[in-house]
Amino acid sequence: MARILVTGGAGFIGSHLAQALVDDGNAVSVLDNFSTGHPANLAGFREQITLHEVDLRDAAGVAAAVAGQDYVFHEAALASVPRSVKDPVTTNAVNVAGTLNVLVAARDAGVKRVVYAGSSSAYGNSEVSPKHEGLVPQPLSPYAVSKLVGEYYCRAFSEVYGLETVSIRYFNVFGPRQDPNSPYAAVIPIFAAKLLAGEPPVIDGDGEQTRDFTYVANVVAGNIKAMTAPRTNGEAVNVACGGSYSVLELFRQIRDRLGVDIEPIHGPRRAGDVDHSMADITRARALLGYEPVVDFAAGLGITVDWYREQAAR
Repeated sequence: MARILVTGGAGFIGSHLAQALVDDGNAVSVLDNFSTGHPANLAGFREQITLHEVDLRDAAGVAAAVAGQDYVFHEAALASVPRSVKDPVTTNAVNVAGTLNVLVAARDAGVKRVVYAGSSSAYGNSEVSPKHEGLVPQPLSPYAVSKLVGEYYCRAFSEVYGLETVSIRYFNVFGPRQDPNSPYAAVIPIFAAKLLAGEPPVIDGDGEQTRDFTYVANVVAGNIKAMTAPRTNGEAVNVACGGSYSVLELFRQIRDRLGVDIEPIHGPRRAGDVDHSMADITRARALLGYEPVVDFAAGLGITVDWYREQAAR
């Protein structure tokens, strides 16, 4: 049994990860300030964790939560390109300074390894496909910059202080618990919520932009593999499925699964968006022993059914 802290553990991805770690018999703590996370995400296992209601920018609070932990999964962030375009200062304060607080606390507490939630947004509009970790980063938004700086800090702490770190670059993660009501909600919960309400969703641009949509169980599996992999020294690793689906194709699949006859509305392209994003997961296989556990179609079915159940309540 390991002692493990999950920052952002009341969020969408963090809560799935925390629950899996609890189910594996670990002593799990969660750090969250509930600015974007929800207590309901912890409902199924709240009595089995220690909760620290702390903001990442509170260095003393972060240090207290990290003390005594064997591993830290750093999932907490302001995870939105549009939010970062609107308010780059707060995005930087949370995602960069907050990450530095976590790493300093982990170094001082003698944590064995920090697994950091990176982002595929680091690649920007590189024409190379699939995206591999050897590409020169080309971040297009303040959010992408902030997540990339977090990766660099992780690598620096491995080099300078000997703290084992690994950064997992996520590719468009989706699944149950992803909030459709946030002003910065992701595309799948928005599409599902709108279609269930009988309303046409808005697609930014022409909808031909493509993404490697990754069901959340794959990200959880990749994180857990990262915790137990051989020694890591700040590597960045893609975790996804290696697939490519357009936003229009995604819309049609959700619409067909819900059995509705609604056409989308097309709006302007979003600032900071990339055109195409698909992962090369060769390094994840080699370094972490990672393999996708749920494919896109199966994950989308589970997710759409979950939103349908939520709407019926």
